[in-house]
Amino acid sequence: MRRHEIGALVCHQRRPYVCAMRAVFFLLALPLLATAPAWAQSHKPAAVPAKADAAKKINSFDDWTAATHTEAGQTVCYAFVRASHSAPAIAGRGEVVLTVTQRPSGRDAVAISAGFAYPANASVAVQVDQTALDFYVAGRSAFARDGHAAAIALGHGKQVTARSPGPRKAVVTDTFSLKGFGHAYEAINKACPPK
Repeated sequence: MRRHEIGALVCHQRRPYVCAMRAVFFLLALPLLATAPAWAQSHKPAAVPAKADAAKKINSFDDWTAATHTEAGQTVCYAFVRASHSAPAIAGRGEVVLTVTQRPSGRDAVAISAGFAYPANASVAVQVDQTALDFYVAGRSAFARDGHAAAIALGHGKQVTARSPGPRKAVVTDTFSLKGFGHAYEAINKACPPK
């Protein structure tokens, strides 16, 4: 006889109640074992960010580009422009980009990606022509406190100037063109209408 057959025979001859309990436990555990992989997938730690799908370009409008991507199963639309001029030149600096984003959870998120980490509690002076906008910093980005007011100002302006502290205490000035912003903004609002 094989080992598992001997064990089953001993179980039935000496302690039938133990065998019955094992059988009940096994039958109860089967559904839990079957659902364990699905449960583990749906209970990932909150710290793991959802990956965004690849960007899909809507169109280019003069200096601005409108695009979409999928984030956590929802479409996100954004319009962006790269800085047309930055001074002083900083070695190893990443791209400098001004972006306006429309999400189902929030409208008119206006941000500047600096291409370097801002110092703690830095102040970024942002102007659309002669109109000053209030921005706060977090890491490598600066965000408009009132995105809707910022988007309206962008729609009426010709250029954006951002002055901020940079590496080695340099004052960095970035300039962004607003040529084509109105059409790009209209395109992202059409692709991601407010709900």
